[in-house]
Amino acid sequence: MNRRAFIASTLAVSVYRPLVAADAATAAEQAHSEIWRRFIDKYGIMIDFADMDGKVSLPTPEECREGKPNALGWWAPIENGAMFNGFYMDAAVLRWKRTKSADDAAKARKLMEGLLILNSISDVKGFVGRGVSTDGKSHYPMGSNDQTLPWFLGLWRYWESGIATDEEKQRITKHLVETTEEIMRLGWKMPAEAPFGTRGSFEGFHFEETSRKLFVMKMLYAVTGDAKWQTMYLAELDARGGEKNESKRELCIGGMKFFYARTHNWTSCGGVSALRGLWELETDAALKADYAKGLVASAKLAAESLPLAQQWDNADTSYFEMNWRVMNAEWKPQTTEKESQELAQQQLKNFRKLAPRRGKETAFIREPSAAAWNVMLCPDADVLKQFAPEIKKLIAHFDYTKLYYSQFFWVEAAWERLLLLKAQ
Repeated sequence: MNRRAFIASTLAVSVYRPLVAADAATAAEQAHSEIWRRFIDKYGIMIDFADMDGKVSLPTPEECREGKPNALGWWAPIENGAMFNGFYMDAAVLRWKRTKSADDAAKARKLMEGLLILNSISDVKGFVGRGVSTDGKSHYPMGSNDQTLPWFLGLWRYWESGIATDEEKQRITKHLVETTEEIMRLGWKMPAEAPFGTRGSFEGFHFEETSRKLFVMKMLYAVTGDAKWQTMYLAELDARGGEKNESKRELCIGGMKFFYARTHNWTSCGGVSALRGLWELETDAALKADYAKGLVASAKLAAESLPLAQQWDNADTSYFEMNWRVMNAEWKPQTTEKESQELAQQQLKNFRKLAPRRGKETAFIREPSAAAWNVMLCPDADVLKQFAPEIKKLIAHFDYTKLYYSQFFWVEAAWERLLLLKAQ
Protein backbone atom coordinates (compact mmCIF):
# COMPACT_ATOMS: atom_id res chain seq x y z
CA MET A 1 0.00 0.00 0.00
CA ASN A 2 1.44 3.40 -0.97
CA ARG A 3 1.45 6.38 1.37
CA ARG A 4 -1.53 8.09 -0.29
CA ALA A 5 -3.64 4.96 -0.12
CA PHE A 6 -2.64 4.39 3.51
CA ILE A 7 -3.64 7.93 4.50
CA ALA A 8 -6.94 7.64 2.65
CA SER A 9 -7.78 4.33 4.29
CA THR A 10 -6.83 5.66 7.72
CA LEU A 11 -9.09 8.67 7.28
CA ALA A 12 -11.94 6.46 6.15
CA VAL A 13 -11.58 4.28 9.23
CA SER A 14 -11.43 7.30 11.54
CA VAL A 15 -14.63 8.69 10.04
CA TYR A 16 -16.29 5.31 10.20
CA ARG A 17 -15.36 4.27 13.74
CA PRO A 18 -17.47 6.66 15.86
CA LEU A 19 -20.80 5.47 14.46
CA VAL A 20 -19.91 1.82 14.92
CA ALA A 21 -19.22 2.66 18.54
CA ALA A 22 -22.59 4.38 18.93
CA ASP A 23 -25.13 2.45 20.93
CA ALA A 24 -28.23 1.09 19.24
CA ALA A 25 -30.56 3.33 21.26
CA THR A 26 -28.84 6.49 20.03
CA ALA A 27 -28.80 5.19 16.47
CA ALA A 28 -32.49 4.25 16.56
CA GLU A 29 -33.37 7.74 17.78
CA GLN A 30 -31.29 9.21 14.97
CA ALA A 31 -33.18 7.04 12.47
CA HIS A 32 -36.49 8.27 13.89
CA SER A 33 -35.41 11.90 13.65
CA GLU A 34 -34.24 11.54 10.07
CA ILE A 35 -37.46 9.88 8.93
CA TRP A 36 -39.53 12.75 10.28
CA ARG A 37 -37.09 15.46 9.22
CA ARG A 38 -36.71 14.37 5.62
CA PHE A 39 -39.04 11.62 4.47
CA ILE A 40 -42.65 12.27 5.56
CA ASP A 41 -44.40 14.61 3.15
CA LYS A 42 -47.01 17.19 4.14
CA TYR A 43 -49.77 14.66 3.49
CA GLY A 44 -48.32 12.18 5.98
CA ILE A 45 -46.92 9.82 3.35
CA MET A 46 -43.37 8.48 3.36
CA ILE A 47 -41.36 9.22 0.22
CA ASP A 48 -38.60 7.00 -1.12
CA PHE A 49 -35.66 9.39 -1.23
CA ALA A 50 -34.53 12.95 -0.57
CA ASP A 51 -31.31 14.89 -0.25
CA MET A 52 -29.66 15.64 3.08
CA ASP A 53 -31.94 18.66 3.56
CA GLY A 54 -35.09 16.67 2.82
CA LYS A 55 -35.53 18.17 -0.64
CA VAL A 56 -36.73 16.23 -3.67
CA SER A 57 -38.60 17.13 -6.84
CA LEU A 58 -41.87 15.22 -6.87
CA PRO A 59 -43.52 14.06 -10.10
CA THR A 60 -45.92 16.68 -11.43
CA PRO A 61 -49.61 15.88 -11.97
CA GLU A 62 -48.88 15.80 -15.70
CA GLU A 63 -46.04 13.30 -15.26
CA CYS A 64 -48.28 11.05 -13.17
CA ARG A 65 -51.00 11.14 -15.82
CA GLU A 66 -48.51 10.40 -18.60
CA GLY A 67 -46.81 7.62 -16.63
CA LYS A 68 -43.36 9.19 -16.35
CA PRO A 69 -40.85 7.76 -15.75
CA ASN A 70 -43.21 4.76 -16.03
CA ALA A 71 -46.83 4.07 -15.17
CA LEU A 72 -45.85 1.97 -12.15
CA GLY A 73 -44.08 4.91 -10.57
CA TRP A 74 -41.02 2.73 -10.09
CA TRP A 75 -37.84 4.65 -9.25
CA ALA A 76 -39.78 7.88 -8.62
CA PRO A 77 -39.78 9.42 -5.12
CA ILE A 78 -43.45 8.49 -4.58
CA GLU A 79 -43.08 4.81 -5.48
CA ASN A 80 -43.78 3.13 -2.12
CA GLY A 81 -45.91 5.37 0.10
CA ALA A 82 -48.60 2.82 0.98
CA MET A 83 -46.03 0.11 1.58
CA PHE A 84 -43.70 2.19 3.72
CA ASN A 85 -46.43 3.95 5.71
CA GLY A 86 -48.13 0.67 6.47
CA PHE A 87 -44.99 -1.09 7.64
CA TYR A 88 -43.70 1.95 9.53
CA MET A 89 -46.92 2.12 11.54
CA ASP A 90 -45.58 -0.79 13.60
CA ALA A 91 -42.72 1.41 14.80
CA ALA A 92 -44.97 4.43 15.33
CA VAL A 93 -47.49 2.54 17.45
CA LEU A 94 -44.87 0.70 19.51
CA ARG A 95 -43.03 3.95 20.14
CA TRP A 96 -46.24 5.62 21.36
CA LYS A 97 -47.04 2.67 23.63
CA ARG A 98 -43.60 3.13 25.17
CA THR A 99 -43.59 6.93 25.50
CA LYS A 100 -47.33 7.76 25.69
CA SER A 101 -46.36 11.16 24.31
CA ALA A 102 -48.83 13.35 22.43
CA ASP A 103 -46.19 13.98 19.78
CA ASP A 104 -45.79 10.28 19.05
CA ALA A 105 -49.56 9.81 18.93
CA ALA A 106 -49.78 12.69 16.44
CA LYS A 107 -47.13 11.07 14.25
CA ALA A 108 -49.02 7.77 14.17
CA ARG A 109 -52.21 9.66 13.36
CA LYS A 110 -50.49 11.49 10.50
CA LEU A 111 -49.37 8.17 9.00
CA MET A 112 -52.92 6.84 9.31
CA GLU A 113 -54.37 9.88 7.53
CA GLY A 114 -51.76 9.41 4.80
CA LEU A 115 -52.92 5.83 4.31
CA LEU A 116 -56.54 6.94 4.02
CA ILE A 117 -55.58 9.59 1.47
CA LEU A 118 -54.01 6.89 -0.69
CA ASN A 119 -57.37 5.10 -0.73
CA SER A 120 -59.29 8.30 -1.57
CA ILE A 121 -57.47 9.74 -4.60
CA SER A 122 -59.01 7.67 -7.39
CA ASP A 123 -62.44 7.20 -8.91
CA VAL A 124 -61.60 3.49 -9.11
CA LYS A 125 -63.17 1.76 -6.13
CA GLY A 126 -60.72 -0.04 -3.86
CA PHE A 127 -57.66 1.59 -5.42
CA VAL A 128 -54.67 2.05 -3.09
CA GLY A 129 -52.16 4.50 -4.52
CA ARG A 130 -48.41 4.61 -4.06
CA GLY A 131 -48.06 8.29 -3.28
CA VAL A 132 -49.26 11.71 -4.36
CA SER A 133 -47.95 14.51 -6.52
CA THR A 134 -47.53 18.15 -5.58
CA ASP A 135 -51.31 18.67 -5.60
CA GLY A 136 -51.90 15.97 -2.98
CA LYS A 137 -54.11 13.96 -5.33
CA SER A 138 -52.47 13.10 -8.66
CA HIS A 139 -50.86 9.68 -8.69
CA TYR A 140 -49.63 6.79 -10.79
CA PRO A 141 -52.36 4.47 -12.12
CA MET A 142 -51.11 1.18 -10.66
CA GLY A 143 -50.64 0.07 -7.08
CA SER A 144 -49.81 -3.54 -6.23
CA ASN A 145 -50.27 -6.36 -3.76
CA ASP A 146 -47.00 -5.23 -2.14
CA GLN A 147 -48.52 -1.78 -1.56
CA THR A 148 -51.98 -2.95 -0.53
CA LEU A 149 -51.11 -5.49 2.19
CA PRO A 150 -49.09 -2.95 4.19
CA TRP A 151 -51.97 -0.51 3.73
CA PHE A 152 -54.28 -3.02 5.45
CA LEU A 153 -51.68 -3.80 8.10
CA GLY A 154 -50.93 -0.19 8.99
CA LEU A 155 -54.57 0.79 9.34
CA TRP A 156 -55.25 -2.25 11.52
CA ARG A 157 -52.24 -1.48 13.72
CA TYR A 158 -53.54 2.03 14.25
CA TRP A 159 -57.13 0.83 14.75
CA GLU A 160 -56.16 -1.50 17.58
CA SER A 161 -53.39 0.66 19.07
CA GLY A 162 -55.33 2.60 21.67
CA ILE A 163 -54.69 5.88 19.83
CA ALA A 164 -57.67 5.74 17.48
CA THR A 165 -60.84 7.60 18.40
CA ASP A 166 -64.25 6.01 17.81
CA GLU A 167 -64.74 8.25 14.79
CA GLU A 168 -61.37 7.22 13.37
CA LYS A 169 -62.17 3.55 13.92
CA GLN A 170 -65.41 3.95 11.99
CA ARG A 171 -63.67 5.70 9.10
CA ILE A 172 -60.90 3.12 8.97
CA THR A 173 -63.36 0.21 9.10
CA LYS A 174 -65.33 1.66 6.20
CA HIS A 175 -62.19 1.92 4.07
CA LEU A 176 -61.04 -1.59 5.00
CA VAL A 177 -64.37 -3.24 4.21
CA GLU A 178 -65.09 -1.38 0.97
CA THR A 179 -61.58 -1.99 -0.35
CA THR A 180 -61.65 -5.69 0.53
CA GLU A 181 -65.04 -6.23 -1.05
CA GLU A 182 -63.83 -4.70 -4.31
CA ILE A 183 -60.64 -6.78 -4.24
CA MET A 184 -62.80 -9.87 -3.69
CA ARG A 185 -65.07 -8.91 -6.59
CA LEU A 186 -61.98 -8.82 -8.80
CA GLY A 187 -60.90 -12.31 -7.73
CA TRP A 188 -58.58 -10.99 -5.01
CA LYS A 189 -56.74 -8.79 -7.50
CA MET A 190 -55.73 -5.20 -6.72
CA PRO A 191 -57.72 -2.52 -8.60
CA ALA A 192 -55.80 -0.28 -11.01
CA GLU A 193 -56.87 2.59 -13.20
CA ALA A 194 -57.56 2.37 -16.93
CA PRO A 195 -56.16 1.02 -19.14
CA PHE A 196 -54.45 -1.33 -16.71
CA GLY A 197 -57.44 -2.80 -14.84
CA THR A 198 -55.70 -4.69 -12.02
CA ARG A 199 -52.20 -5.31 -10.75
CA GLY A 200 -51.11 -7.94 -8.25
CA SER A 201 -53.14 -10.48 -6.31
CA PHE A 202 -53.65 -12.10 -2.92
CA GLU A 203 -54.78 -15.31 -4.64
CA GLY A 204 -52.37 -18.21 -4.94
CA PHE A 205 -50.52 -21.00 -3.17
CA HIS A 206 -47.29 -19.32 -2.19
CA PHE A 207 -46.56 -18.14 1.34
CA GLU A 208 -46.76 -14.51 0.26
CA GLU A 209 -50.31 -14.68 -1.12
CA THR A 210 -51.47 -17.16 1.50
CA SER A 211 -50.63 -15.22 4.64
CA ARG A 212 -51.82 -11.92 3.15
CA LYS A 213 -55.25 -13.20 2.15
CA LEU A 214 -55.77 -15.03 5.44
CA PHE A 215 -54.74 -11.94 7.40
CA VAL A 216 -57.21 -9.69 5.61
CA MET A 217 -60.04 -12.10 6.38
CA LYS A 218 -59.09 -12.59 10.04
CA MET A 219 -58.42 -8.90 10.57
CA LEU A 220 -61.81 -7.91 9.15
CA TYR A 221 -63.51 -10.36 11.49
CA ALA A 222 -61.74 -8.70 14.42
CA VAL A 223 -62.55 -5.18 13.22
CA THR A 224 -66.17 -5.69 12.13
CA GLY A 225 -67.35 -8.66 14.19
CA ASP A 226 -69.05 -9.97 11.05
CA ALA A 227 -68.97 -13.78 11.19
CA LYS A 228 -68.79 -14.09 7.40
CA TRP A 229 -65.10 -13.16 7.50
CA GLN A 230 -64.33 -15.86 10.07
CA THR A 231 -66.22 -18.43 8.01
CA MET A 232 -64.24 -17.49 4.90
CA TYR A 233 -61.00 -17.56 6.88
CA LEU A 234 -61.53 -21.07 8.27
CA ALA A 235 -62.46 -22.42 4.85
CA GLU A 236 -59.42 -20.76 3.29
CA LEU A 237 -57.06 -22.49 5.72
CA ASP A 238 -58.00 -25.88 4.29
CA ALA A 239 -57.72 -24.89 0.62
CA ARG A 240 -55.03 -26.87 -1.20
CA GLY A 241 -52.94 -26.22 -4.28
CA GLY A 242 -49.53 -25.40 -5.66
CA GLU A 243 -46.75 -27.76 -6.71
CA LYS A 244 -46.92 -29.80 -3.50
CA ASN A 245 -50.70 -29.58 -3.06
CA GLU A 246 -50.20 -28.07 0.39
CA SER A 247 -52.97 -26.52 2.43
CA LYS A 248 -52.75 -22.83 3.20
CA ARG A 249 -52.26 -23.72 6.84
CA GLU A 250 -49.24 -25.82 5.86
CA LEU A 251 -47.88 -22.98 3.74
CA CYS A 252 -48.05 -20.70 6.78
CA ILE A 253 -46.12 -23.24 8.85
CA GLY A 254 -43.37 -23.22 6.22
CA GLY A 255 -42.95 -19.47 6.50
CA MET A 256 -41.17 -17.03 4.21
CA LYS A 257 -39.60 -18.22 0.97
CA PHE A 258 -37.43 -16.28 -1.48
CA PHE A 259 -38.29 -16.82 -5.13
CA TYR A 260 -37.59 -13.88 -7.45
CA ALA A 261 -34.10 -13.02 -6.15
CA ARG A 262 -31.47 -14.51 -3.85
CA THR A 263 -33.06 -12.55 -1.00
CA HIS A 264 -35.90 -10.06 -0.90
CA ASN A 265 -36.71 -9.43 2.73
CA TRP A 266 -38.01 -5.98 1.91
CA THR A 267 -40.98 -7.24 -0.12
CA SER A 268 -41.38 -10.42 1.94
CA CYS A 269 -42.16 -8.22 4.94
CA GLY A 270 -45.72 -8.29 3.64
CA GLY A 271 -46.13 -12.01 4.12
CA VAL A 272 -44.23 -12.14 7.41
CA SER A 273 -46.06 -9.19 8.97
CA ALA A 274 -49.38 -10.67 7.85
CA LEU A 275 -48.42 -13.93 9.56
CA ARG A 276 -47.51 -11.99 12.71
CA GLY A 277 -50.94 -10.36 12.57
CA LEU A 278 -52.56 -13.77 12.25
CA TRP A 279 -50.60 -15.00 15.26
CA GLU A 280 -51.75 -12.04 17.34
CA LEU A 281 -55.39 -12.38 16.30
CA GLU A 282 -55.75 -16.15 16.54
CA THR A 283 -57.34 -17.65 19.67
CA ASP A 284 -57.20 -21.32 18.69
CA ALA A 285 -54.11 -22.66 20.47
CA ALA A 286 -53.12 -25.22 17.83
CA LEU A 287 -53.49 -22.79 14.95
CA LYS A 288 -51.65 -20.08 16.84
CA ALA A 289 -48.79 -22.53 17.44
CA ASP A 290 -48.64 -23.28 13.71
CA TYR A 291 -48.37 -19.58 12.94
CA ALA A 292 -45.55 -19.33 15.47
CA LYS A 293 -43.70 -22.11 13.64
CA GLY A 294 -43.95 -20.12 10.43
CA LEU A 295 -42.63 -17.00 12.14
CA VAL A 296 -39.68 -18.93 13.57
CA ALA A 297 -38.85 -20.32 10.13
CA SER A 298 -39.15 -16.83 8.64
CA ALA A 299 -36.91 -15.31 11.31
CA LYS A 300 -34.18 -17.88 10.76
CA LEU A 301 -34.20 -17.29 7.01
CA ALA A 302 -34.26 -13.51 7.43
CA ALA A 303 -31.34 -13.65 9.86
CA GLU A 304 -29.11 -14.90 7.06
CA SER A 305 -29.35 -11.42 5.51
CA LEU A 306 -28.34 -9.48 8.64
CA PRO A 307 -24.57 -9.56 7.86
CA LEU A 308 -25.21 -7.57 4.67
CA ALA A 309 -25.33 -4.46 6.85
CA GLN A 310 -21.65 -4.72 7.66
CA GLN A 311 -20.80 -4.30 3.97
CA TRP A 312 -22.10 -0.73 4.17
CA ASP A 313 -19.41 1.92 4.54
CA ASN A 314 -20.63 5.16 6.11
CA ALA A 315 -17.77 6.97 4.39
CA ASP A 316 -18.97 5.90 0.94
CA THR A 317 -19.16 8.81 -1.51
CA SER A 318 -20.66 7.01 -4.49
CA TYR A 319 -22.76 9.27 -6.68
CA PHE A 320 -26.52 9.41 -6.11
CA GLU A 321 -28.54 10.98 -8.92
CA MET A 322 -31.34 13.06 -7.40
CA ASN A 323 -32.70 13.93 -10.84
CA TRP A 324 -34.79 10.84 -11.47
CA ARG A 325 -36.16 12.55 -14.59
CA VAL A 326 -33.09 11.46 -16.53
CA MET A 327 -35.05 8.22 -16.96
CA ASN A 328 -37.66 10.08 -18.99
CA ALA A 329 -35.25 9.97 -21.93
CA GLU A 330 -36.31 6.34 -22.39
CA TRP A 331 -40.00 6.98 -21.80
CA LYS A 332 -42.68 5.81 -24.20
CA PRO A 333 -46.44 5.43 -23.79
CA GLN A 334 -47.59 2.27 -21.99
CA THR A 335 -50.97 0.59 -22.12
CA THR A 336 -50.28 -2.68 -20.29
CA GLU A 337 -48.58 -3.69 -17.06
CA LYS A 338 -46.07 -5.70 -19.09
CA GLU A 339 -45.07 -2.66 -21.14
CA SER A 340 -44.63 -0.61 -17.97
CA GLN A 341 -42.50 -3.25 -16.28
CA GLU A 342 -40.28 -3.70 -19.32
CA LEU A 343 -39.75 0.05 -19.56
CA ALA A 344 -39.04 0.33 -15.82
CA GLN A 345 -36.48 -2.48 -15.88
CA GLN A 346 -34.63 -0.91 -18.79
CA GLN A 347 -34.65 2.45 -17.02
CA LEU A 348 -33.23 0.90 -13.85
CA LYS A 349 -30.50 -0.90 -15.75
CA ASN A 350 -29.20 2.40 -17.11
CA PHE A 351 -29.90 4.38 -13.93
CA ARG A 352 -27.76 2.01 -11.85
CA LYS A 353 -24.78 2.86 -14.04
CA LEU A 354 -25.40 6.57 -13.54
CA ALA A 355 -26.14 6.33 -9.79
CA PRO A 356 -24.10 3.52 -8.17
CA ARG A 357 -25.08 4.72 -4.69
CA ARG A 358 -28.63 3.50 -5.29
CA GLY A 359 -27.63 -0.13 -5.56
CA LYS A 360 -25.45 0.06 -2.48
CA GLU A 361 -28.18 1.50 -0.26
CA THR A 362 -30.76 -1.02 -1.44
CA ALA A 363 -28.40 -3.99 -1.04
CA PHE A 364 -26.67 -3.12 2.21
CA ILE A 365 -29.25 -0.98 4.03
CA ARG A 366 -32.73 -1.77 2.73
CA GLU A 367 -32.35 -5.55 2.66
CA PRO A 368 -30.72 -6.13 6.08
CA SER A 369 -32.93 -3.49 7.74
CA ALA A 370 -36.04 -5.27 6.49
CA ALA A 371 -34.51 -8.58 7.55
CA ALA A 372 -34.07 -7.25 11.08
CA TRP A 373 -37.78 -6.47 11.30
CA ASN A 374 -38.70 -9.87 9.85
CA VAL A 375 -36.63 -11.49 12.60
CA MET A 376 -38.16 -9.37 15.34
CA LEU A 377 -41.71 -10.25 14.26
CA CYS A 378 -41.05 -13.74 15.64
CA PRO A 379 -42.85 -14.38 18.97
CA ASP A 380 -40.26 -16.88 20.23
CA ALA A 381 -38.07 -15.11 22.80
CA ASP A 382 -35.30 -17.69 22.55
CA VAL A 383 -35.01 -17.11 18.81
CA LEU A 384 -35.01 -13.35 19.29
CA LYS A 385 -32.30 -13.52 21.95
CA GLN A 386 -30.16 -15.53 19.55
CA PHE A 387 -30.19 -12.77 16.94
CA ALA A 388 -30.59 -9.68 19.15
CA PRO A 389 -26.85 -8.86 19.36
CA GLU A 390 -26.47 -8.82 15.59
CA ILE A 391 -29.59 -6.70 15.16
CA LYS A 392 -28.30 -4.19 17.71
CA LYS A 393 -25.02 -4.11 15.82
CA LEU A 394 -26.90 -3.50 12.57
CA ILE A 395 -28.94 -0.63 14.01
CA ALA A 396 -25.83 1.03 15.42
CA HIS A 397 -23.86 0.59 12.22
CA PHE A 398 -25.56 3.15 9.96
CA ASP A 399 -25.19 6.93 9.92
CA TYR A 400 -28.79 7.76 9.06
CA THR A 401 -28.01 11.43 8.41
CA LYS A 402 -26.06 10.44 5.30
CA LEU A 403 -28.58 8.17 3.59
CA TYR A 404 -30.57 9.21 0.55
CA TYR A 405 -33.18 6.48 0.78
CA SER A 406 -35.79 6.22 3.52
CA GLN A 407 -35.54 2.45 3.34
CA PHE A 408 -33.81 2.13 6.67
CA PHE A 409 -37.09 2.81 8.47
CA TRP A 410 -37.49 -0.86 9.46
CA VAL A 411 -34.73 -0.47 12.05
CA GLU A 412 -37.07 1.61 14.23
CA ALA A 413 -39.61 -1.16 14.60
CA ALA A 414 -36.82 -3.69 15.11
CA TRP A 415 -35.49 -1.52 17.93
CA GLU A 416 -38.89 -1.07 19.57
CA ARG A 417 -39.36 -4.84 19.52
CA LEU A 418 -35.91 -5.32 21.03
CA LEU A 419 -37.03 -3.09 23.90
CA LEU A 420 -40.10 -5.28 24.37
CA LEU A 421 -37.85 -8.35 24.46
CA LYS A 422 -35.65 -6.72 27.09
CA ALA A 423 -38.72 -5.98 29.21
CA GLN A 424 -39.84 -9.62 29.23
